[in-house]
Amino acid sequence: MSNILLIKSSLNGEQSKSNALANQLADHFTLLQAAKVVTRDIAAEPLPHLSQAEMGAWMTPANDRSEAQVELANVSDTLIQEVQDSDTLIVAIPMYNFGVPSTFKAWADRIARAGITFKYTETGPVGLLENKRVIVVATRGGMYQGTEKDSQTQFLKDFFAFIGLTDIQFVYAEGLNMPNGEHSFSEAQSKLESLAN
Repeated sequence: MSNILLIKSSLNGEQSKSNALANQLADHFTLLQAAKVVTRDIAAEPLPHLSQAEMGAWMTPANDRSEAQVELANVSDTLIQEVQDSDTLIVAIPMYNFGVPSTFKAWADRIARAGITFKYTETGPVGLLENKRVIVVATRGGMYQGTEKDSQTQFLKDFFAFIGLTDIQFVYAEGLNMPNGEHSFSEAQSKLESLAN
């Protein structure tokens, strides 16, 4: 059995195209591999922007933390544990104003923890997570893949590589607000089915 972490970030909930595609992929994994799926919907349960108090809690030895610091540190600890426990991450990412949703950035800020998910060495940072697959389901209203306006793809590659996850694949559903939107969505569905198989 494999463990899937499904991360959703769309504001549109059940009407979301990225969520629909990611759900489809998770269902395929469940059917074909008896996978266990844990869902983290960071739009339905948004994380606040990272604060100095929260970072301070991380840097305080566990035995010296106040009750408030324990509560703050538990947020990141829980999110990181979900990643550590997974074999595959399915990341559903709509494009908002040329970037990732701010809720995803808040999640990423709590995943990148020095000494836990990466470490600094004499030659630079080294990721501490490994042997995990990342599948990004990227939905866009317009056409951006391969252009300078696609800031999402490079950011996601860089972020996941930073914590050690370099096995990353992208499936794009673009032009969803354009006349060919339904065709693009269907093509993405077919690509995801192939990935699951």
